[in-house]
Amino acid sequence: MSQYAASAIRNVALIGHGGTGKTSLAEALLFRAGAVQRLGRVEDGTTASDWDPDEQRRGFSINLSVLPVEWDGHKVNVIDTPGYPDFLGEVKCGLRAADAALIVIDATSGVQVGTEFAWQYADELELPRAIFVNRLDRENASFATVLSQAQERWGPRCLPLHLPIGAEQSFRGLVDVLALRAYAGDRDEPADVPGDLLEEAQSWREKLIEAAAESDDELLSKYLEGEALSDEEVLSGLRRALLSRSLVPVLVGCATRTIGSAPLLETVCRLFPSPLERSVRTEDGQELTADPDGPLAALVFKTTADPYVGRLSYFRVFSGTLKADSQVWNSRKQVAERIGPLYLVRGKNQTQVPQVTAGDIGAVAKLAETGTGDTLCARERPVVLPGITFPEPVFAAAIHPKSKADLDKMSTALQRIVDEDPSLRLERNPDTGETLLHGLGDSHVEVALEKIRRKFGVVLEMTTPRVPYKETITASAVAEYTHKKQTGGRGQYARVAIRLEPLGRGEGFQFVDQIVGGAVPKQFIPSVEKGVVEAMQEGVLAHYPLVDMKVTLFDGKDHPVDSSDIAFKIAAAHALRKGAQDARPVLLEPIMRMQITVPDAYTGDIISDLNGKRARVLGTSPSGPGLTTIEALAPLAEVQRYAADLRSLTQGRGHYTMTFDHYEEVPAHIAQRIIEQAQREREAQRA
Repeated sequence: MSQYAASAIRNVALIGHGGTGKTSLAEALLFRAGAVQRLGRVEDGTTASDWDPDEQRRGFSINLSVLPVEWDGHKVNVIDTPGYPDFLGEVKCGLRAADAALIVIDATSGVQVGTEFAWQYADELELPRAIFVNRLDRENASFATVLSQAQERWGPRCLPLHLPIGAEQSFRGLVDVLALRAYAGDRDEPADVPGDLLEEAQSWREKLIEAAAESDDELLSKYLEGEALSDEEVLSGLRRALLSRSLVPVLVGCATRTIGSAPLLETVCRLFPSPLERSVRTEDGQELTADPDGPLAALVFKTTADPYVGRLSYFRVFSGTLKADSQVWNSRKQVAERIGPLYLVRGKNQTQVPQVTAGDIGAVAKLAETGTGDTLCARERPVVLPGITFPEPVFAAAIHPKSKADLDKMSTALQRIVDEDPSLRLERNPDTGETLLHGLGDSHVEVALEKIRRKFGVVLEMTTPRVPYKETITASAVAEYTHKKQTGGRGQYARVAIRLEPLGRGEGFQFVDQIVGGAVPKQFIPSVEKGVVEAMQEGVLAHYPLVDMKVTLFDGKDHPVDSSDIAFKIAAAHALRKGAQDARPVLLEPIMRMQITVPDAYTGDIISDLNGKRARVLGTSPSGPGLTTIEALAPLAEVQRYAADLRSLTQGRGHYTMTFDHYEEVPAHIAQRIIEQAQREREAQRA
């Protein structure tokens, strides 16, 4: 593939709800441009985009793919992104490398929640965008309905650039409103505009010319004075309107039949912005343009881990030129990186190139320290580009190795997969001792474990994490304990008297020394505190940690010969356990704050379901057209698998965030069940 100037490059991300045909559209563009000789099918696992075995097995995209095509003297980097909600992190990565977004909408389903997400993510990055209405050959497909929904949500700036010819089974082509020219059949062959569409096409053409005129004062003045605008003036006006996001062109087609592929590529090359028109600001406010001779600034927007190649880092060059066999500076990590061979990628295929210039996308293997979101630049001219903000994980799984051999490799394999996908998060829960992998849903974590098995030969299993319950006391109590051991040789002796008092929720632990007269020598008081702290790690009800209590040491006794640090530590631990049993101990559970956004029609079902999960609904508020956000507090034990519940209740149209809020007392009847279960587990371990 030839090197292209930034003015001839278009970086376009395909985004939208899952199952709208984004991958099929990418395949159609590749086929129409001659980049592939055979049209692949998602169902057969033969598309250039879905080359990962997991994608082929599941039948939907999991990873973003970069698919460059050449058309009419331009290079179009098509970035195909997943639509399934568990893989929204990949969408964020893909959009960060794009200069425009093409939102794909299914003509039978219309605007869906995933469409709203796509629009919101494009808004966050202030990306120009267009809409592609796909699958117009399906039963119940309606272009008019989709256009109406789009205009209802995003205003009259959504204007059709294409009109479909026919509908459902009779869909056979489209009308280019601007050129008043039709394209018919699977090859998009030029044809006359059907008579029944001519008047509608002329009406929309007038609105497009008006939108073009409004983008420029000089054009607007000319338009208002009744002068005709030339084709070139209209085109440049529409480019400006698209760039300023005051225009959202609506295009049509059927990806699986390649109808509309050529007109779409024409539109991308004529109207969509080049990297030259989309400057980027560094974190310190410096503006960079796509100048191949400017300071080097390349953002790594995706990392893949491979057991043979090592890391493969996908990058977008925003300024300057990245050359093979050179040295660069990772400004975020403050380390130097050696650049080996550079590649242009198309799906899983790589073509080696000597350099990647401003505006283009490439890949490099085996960077030692660089991860997703890092900036590569020249050490003498350091710049830091804004990183990538990933969605917060809402699903957690406890990860266990299947065998001893897997245990030895588990931590390394997990870390490598988290490096590859930053929307995953790895942690060790100090309360339960479990290794937790957090993701955007159960499929997200399942796919990560499958990748680990396939790439690194490590077999890991996921289970529901144990709930990190805690224990506390609700009353004051006094306890004393004498530790005495005198069976030959030097003995052990220590007496400790403590007072336990409850503290407010979340106040932690306080230790107070009220010893007077040297009843407990000063050198042993730290040992008393240490014994108390260690004993608090295992409570008296179900052996969960004790929290939110004040322990006061007010009396004790030592022996001039037999007292020692260990003796006072043991005495303090026994005294604490004894006192805690007398201070009306209770079980505490973590309470999560949830914000659940669903279509209005599902609000009642969601609230009813939450009530059945012991949740407290705090309120509801509108969240855009047709959407409601419900705020609630719910016990973690009831909502650990809420991602699946919400998907089932809303047909995949709801989403939520969940964060820890506070600990709260477990209702007595539930607490009894938890205590009995903990005792059974303890007995099983002993056996």
